[in-house]
Amino acid sequence: MKVLVVDDEPALARALAVNLRAHGWDVVTAADGRGALDAAATTHPDVVLLDLGLPDLDGTEVVTGLRGWTTVPIVVLSARQHGEDKVEALDLGADDYVAKPFAMNELLARLRAAVRRGAISAPPTEPQVQVGDLLIDLARKRVSRAGEDVRLTPTEWAFLELLTRHLGKLVPRAQILREVWGPAYDTETHYLRVYSAQLRRKLEADPAHPRHLITSPGLGYTLEP
Repeated sequence: MKVLVVDDEPALARALAVNLRAHGWDVVTAADGRGALDAAATTHPDVVLLDLGLPDLDGTEVVTGLRGWTTVPIVVLSARQHGEDKVEALDLGADDYVAKPFAMNELLARLRAAVRRGAISAPPTEPQVQVGDLLIDLARKRVSRAGEDVRLTPTEWAFLELLTRHLGKLVPRAQILREVWGPAYDTETHYLRVYSAQLRRKLEADPAHPRHLITSPGLGYTLEP
């Protein structure tokens, strides 16, 4: 697996590269935002580990730039502790957010989880599911709305796929957090708010009055046919 490490602190970038290579990762590094976008386009990493505090572009601009053409998983690594920064990064398309200082074992686990969510692993016999004007292709991990392809990030797809597999049934918040993000995320309910809003913007004709992705406050989410 290949990881693109984007950080302008040379000592931290070197330490991350050494630790990641010791655990079997192929590591590419970039020290600024423009270098990160170039490296992503030329090296095609399996996951991007991105610091927000870069000298030329803010990390959120890098997230936006990447999301303009790729669904590669993005794990933000930042010293910014404000909840607004985390929500903004996730809202723009990042898949996870790890605050500095961090434990290396936890960072490795989050990188592996992000790659798993982005991997295409469904068997070819999976069905296509019609939900209103949405066509959800579980085999090819694609969704279209009124015949037009909709680009989803790996985490958005994992969320939608889980709801599709329980079509018409309430999926509890804890189950979604556990299956999409992992057991360590069972209290990170803001992830659900951010990603359900993103999916509604992409999939619903009127995101403010959704017909299909329904929230049951305090309980969970349902994909209604």
